[in-house]
Amino acid sequence: MPLTPPPPVTDRAPSDPPGGLAPEHSGTFDAALGDAELLAARAALAQGRWQSARSLLLHTGDEWDRRGHRVTVLAADPGAHSRAGQWLLAEPGSADAATLLALALVHRALGGEEDPEHARASCRTAAGLAPADPTPWLGLLLLARALGPEAELTAAFKELRARHPEHHHGHHLLIAGLAERPPGGPESHEAYDTAERAAAEAPADSPLAVLPVVAYAERHRVLAAAGLAPAVPGPAPCAHWTGPRARRVLRAAFDWWLEWEHDEHPRRHLDLNHLAFAMSAAGRPAEAAALFHRIGPHATRAPWSYTGQDPWTAFHQARAHALATG
Repeated sequence: MPLTPPPPVTDRAPSDPPGGLAPEHSGTFDAALGDAELLAARAALAQGRWQSARSLLLHTGDEWDRRGHRVTVLAADPGAHSRAGQWLLAEPGSADAATLLALALVHRALGGEEDPEHARASCRTAAGLAPADPTPWLGLLLLARALGPEAELTAAFKELRARHPEHHHGHHLLIAGLAERPPGGPESHEAYDTAERAAAEAPADSPLAVLPVVAYAERHRVLAAAGLAPAVPGPAPCAHWTGPRARRVLRAAFDWWLEWEHDEHPRRHLDLNHLAFAMSAAGRPAEAAALFHRIGPHATRAPWSYTGQDPWTAFHQARAHALATG
């Protein structure tokens, strides 16, 4: 089965505007998602200084979701592979430098600027230097998601999950791949089952509680691309989001957000955007409005890019409708 991932989130935005909501004219997304320390390290890396990235990753330690988020964002800098190479020359055998280099090469390979096999080899080298770290396996998972084959996707996910069972980014990538498999029925799909199982097995406060909504969004992407679902959330509820299973999934995820949302999770804004997208598509403007207020300036390309419309336009249209009617 060919894998057709959504476009990567690599755009940068200026500093967050005061007061919350993103400006209508901005039209950009920032993969850092408001992480102030990451923003500072990324700016230093762009200026040719790798020492701030070194300090950032050192202090991130084994917070695996945060480490994966920070490394992937730093790796997207056009000069990251060069800076990481300089770091390795200064500190041979540094696991942090090797991991940043590996993810930078992954980013370049996804952009057609690097041999994917070289990127894979770099990920394996980094994994050997830090056996407990799931981040090099995240690099392999990113490559498998984009380039295939699917067997590599599941193999890399297995290794990543063995190191961090609740890995947020890794689960999103797996579900995106599974969502492209043919369904068994209108409300039956392997992506739904896998997401619900992961949510049920995770601790009560785990952000994986939102993963079933992500699975429905990924299926929306696939169905919309095939012309089987409305591309853009509009005033009328979309049937994909209004069946019994979809309603149960949305209620459970929204209730989890009300009770358990953790402001400190590095990828929380991605979950919030998925929830806002889902509530908009399901014709539930009151819940969507609450989520849009919480999102503030931190719009994410996914899932708004799944509409086939300009994602910034799709985000603002859905937000304007929710705030006007919710």
